[in-house]
Amino acid sequence: MLETIKNAWSVVEIRKKILFTLFIILIFRIGSVLPVPFVDLASLQAAETNDFFNYLSVLTGGGLQYGAIFAMSVTPYINASIILQLLTVAIPYLERLSKEGEEGRKKIAQLTRYAAVILGLIQGVAYFFYLKNSGHLIDGIKGGAAWFAGAVIITAFTAGSALVMWLGEQIDVKGIGNGISMILFAGIISRGPDAFAALWSHATNSENPQPIPAIAIVLIFLVVIAFIVWMTRAERRVPVQYAKRVVGRKQYGGQNSHIPFKVNMSGVMPIIFASSILMLPTMILSFMDLTKENTWAKIFALFSTQGVFYAVLYFFMIIGFAYFYAQIQYNPVEIANNIRKNGGSVPGIRPGKPTSDFFAKILSRITLIGALFLSVIAILPIFVGNIGGLNISIGGTSVLIMVGVALDTVQNLESQMMMRHYKGFLD
Repeated sequence: MLETIKNAWSVVEIRKKILFTLFIILIFRIGSVLPVPFVDLASLQAAETNDFFNYLSVLTGGGLQYGAIFAMSVTPYINASIILQLLTVAIPYLERLSKEGEEGRKKIAQLTRYAAVILGLIQGVAYFFYLKNSGHLIDGIKGGAAWFAGAVIITAFTAGSALVMWLGEQIDVKGIGNGISMILFAGIISRGPDAFAALWSHATNSENPQPIPAIAIVLIFLVVIAFIVWMTRAERRVPVQYAKRVVGRKQYGGQNSHIPFKVNMSGVMPIIFASSILMLPTMILSFMDLTKENTWAKIFALFSTQGVFYAVLYFFMIIGFAYFYAQIQYNPVEIANNIRKNGGSVPGIRPGKPTSDFFAKILSRITLIGALFLSVIAILPIFVGNIGGLNISIGGTSVLIMVGVALDTVQNLESQMMMRHYKGFLD
């Protein structure tokens, strides 16, 4: 990886793209600590946060703790993308757009932007009422001033989420890698020093030092990263043979190829979607004044990210969403038809329905392996945190995102160097 980055830096055009990406990330980090008006920053940072805000804080790079302009970060865009993907399966119009090539993708991207702005507005309103009900606004805001302050804060949050979305798109056009993923990556990385500081404090606590659990967590963290890299690159290759065809004086086909099925074909999306849904009860609890004796409070308490009920439900929801995304990305019937049209066949399998059934069987098995991989990575920090006494329940999601984005960025650099026929790339 380091050698790839070094070789990419020596290419002037790629170096400009890298610097542009870093510049966009710098703007994002400044906006993540720049508070909106009328927010009592000292009160907000001193307040105790629940699981829901800890989860959002990781994804937003700590913007929520500062009441920052970029407090919503890319979460509205991610949620909008998930919703559009779900609706693409359910609504025929969106399904037709997804099959219309580049023009269809542009229309879906535009709809995603509109949905992201609407979701940013909704989240901005919810976050404003949290600030207001929790007493995190500056003193003396009453009556008409309160309405004005609310309008300014909500507008700032909504505009901030739209600006972050635009910054991500600029990285797509002029930078390196996927823009939204890079911003999400930068937000998670920025929380690293706080996480290591908490781990160090836990290991060197003067009253009850626990160095062994802290060391064990670091070792598990390194092993998990290696395992994620291995599983992310793992794939099942199905051999395909193409028959020879003679057209005029030229001969076509007669080659052996393969169709790669990635083990983790759905990426981190099942984890993000499952965690977003399971955070809804905690979010509702954070905006309601419920006592411990209240029935609803007891029910919502089951969804604590450190609890067994949450871990079990999380495990099965990830598996379910992994199968859902696999069905969206791969259509065995379509793959089998394309192979038959090009004069190809899988050795030992008859063309047509037997081939599609064969692909469906492989897809089901690989999806299960990938889903179990995601589920284990997601719930492992919950059990490790309970044993070590640290709240690292969303650490699995963060590690998966970081490793996935890092690998995709390196592959993007390699492909750009290959297109420019860079000689030192293979050295």
